[in-house]
Amino acid sequence: MSRVESAQQRFIAWGWYDEKSHIPLRLLSWNEAETIDDDYLKRTIAASVMRRSSFFSDKQGGTTTFRIIYGEADFLPGLVVDVYGTMLNITISARFAWHYRNLIVETLASILSPTLVLLSVDPAFAGVEQLKETTLYWQDGDWFIPSKRLDAIRFREDSIIYEVIPGTGQKSGFYCDRREIRTLMERYAKDATVLDLGSYTGSFALHALRGGAKSVDLVDSSASALEQATAHIAINEEEGTIPAGSSERATTKSADMFEELRSVPEDHYDLIIIDPPKLASTKAQTEGALKAYKDLNRLAMEKIRHNGIIVSLSSSGNVTAEMLRLVLAFAATDAHVEIQILHQLGQEEDHPIRLSFGESAYLNGFLIRVLRF
Repeated sequence: MSRVESAQQRFIAWGWYDEKSHIPLRLLSWNEAETIDDDYLKRTIAASVMRRSSFFSDKQGGTTTFRIIYGEADFLPGLVVDVYGTMLNITISARFAWHYRNLIVETLASILSPTLVLLSVDPAFAGVEQLKETTLYWQDGDWFIPSKRLDAIRFREDSIIYEVIPGTGQKSGFYCDRREIRTLMERYAKDATVLDLGSYTGSFALHALRGGAKSVDLVDSSASALEQATAHIAINEEEGTIPAGSSERATTKSADMFEELRSVPEDHYDLIIIDPPKLASTKAQTEGALKAYKDLNRLAMEKIRHNGIIVSLSSSGNVTAEMLRLVLAFAATDAHVEIQILHQLGQEEDHPIRLSFGESAYLNGFLIRVLRF
């Protein structure tokens, strides 16, 4: 650990220095009296878990997936940990977290006793952190190499059932940062014809079906994600969490969302969800991302029915809520419609925004009504 001082040799913080990292110095504690050692890290990990205690106390089991460590927002750089039922999914994006991977896993296992721990290096950061893209498996106190494809892990979010197969899927395999957005959207789905762009494994579609949607068209570039979405619909229909006949009311299509939106008929959809992947990973990409968001939203506004609802999301941390609001305003002008903002959207409480670390705010969105005169 390194002591960080000002030019006047005044204490600033304790940090982790690593010249091979693309961020050579990562600050950990601003308490000069603190001893930064293994016990400190164990306490910090435990404190992060305990801050999510309300999720663990869900006696009905309606939600068994949530985030328990959110990187720098929880004072643990480059470390993200999600709970999927009885499994922990750990994503590492910094050499600091990779160095302490054994301590991290052992500490979490001692607190939560998971049946399986999956640890992977985020491919988006592997290169700049000089880490190898890898996935590791932990069970019963030790690392192991699976001899065959592992069984699916089943969990719930807002009583809807999902499955992930450990070691497959995009990054985490499931995104638990849109929990309340999906539930909110469900209120507008009754008798609606729905287009779900960027559907991934079907979470928005499942809520729309539960809300009484007339039909849902799922569009995603990943054919395997759409296969899992179809499986999720079948599972939930069988378990009675969504209405009977939901499978017949849902279609899937592997396509680029920009191209698909250009080809859909006008006045066909009552509800359109726009949930693209991250379009601006760096500040240099922000301008291009804003143009892409404007294009998507303008097309949706032109195609949706009068009084239709659009859920427009951005997971690009460099695109602020105010930027996205301005994009919607310009898109509405070009589409010759009026829009009403009904709800401003953001990430859930298990993805807290640390004010002294602005980068922890990344998910922004709006639920809007489109009025055509």
